[in-house]
Amino acid sequence: MSYPIKSLLVIFALSAWALSSEVALSQAVSAEKFSVKFEKSLNYLLHLPEGYQSDDSKAWPLVLFLHGAGERGDNLDLVKVHGPPKLIAEGQKFPFILLAPQCPSGQWWETNVLEALLEKTEEEYRVDPDRIYVTGLSMGGYGTWALAMENPDKFAAIAPICGGGVPYRTRSITNLPIWTFHGDADTAVAISETQTLVDELKKRGADVKFTIYPEVGHDSWTQTYNNPELFEWLLSKKRVPEKEE
Repeated sequence: MSYPIKSLLVIFALSAWALSSEVALSQAVSAEKFSVKFEKSLNYLLHLPEGYQSDDSKAWPLVLFLHGAGERGDNLDLVKVHGPPKLIAEGQKFPFILLAPQCPSGQWWETNVLEALLEKTEEEYRVDPDRIYVTGLSMGGYGTWALAMENPDKFAAIAPICGGGVPYRTRSITNLPIWTFHGDADTAVAISETQTLVDELKKRGADVKFTIYPEVGHDSWTQTYNNPELFEWLLSKKRVPEKEE
């Protein structure tokens, strides 16, 4: 199965000001402005489901997949090593658009770049805005949590695998369906990374499912993505307004 190879270039602008009071100005302290622009590029795989081209009126679910640290670089074949890209490359068919970016070498998932990629994809393809999902493994699990916490009204559901995040930020995703996974023998990312988030979410009454794999190490993603129930669960969810606390 071949994928269209895509690339995203985003230009970010940053400005800062040095402000001072009238008193300070009288003492020869001036107000200054500093601006800088920088570019971010991201290569990605895009897979359109069977039937996408035959019905111009239909909007489709979209799954954003975030790989782990071992698949970073500039070789998109690495993105097909695990998860949904691997399954599609092996011939499996899914009824959703798959968006699978590749994080550059030595970098981490940046939420603002991922947000820009999603926006671009929604502009160019028939995406159902109420059925956008994100899932990822290891580094991509951390990225999944972070992206959802910063965009709590964007996704219909998330499925982070052996990741982690900042516990207090779970307050923004208490209304988001979450199914998370971790092996209890994981020595690369301790299961406590996920357990802490789950505990915090449950305190807030969140809709969270936690699957723990007994005696499984870091690779808790293979059996997760091989389980069709995961994709059935994701696709059963639609975006709803965030609850007010």
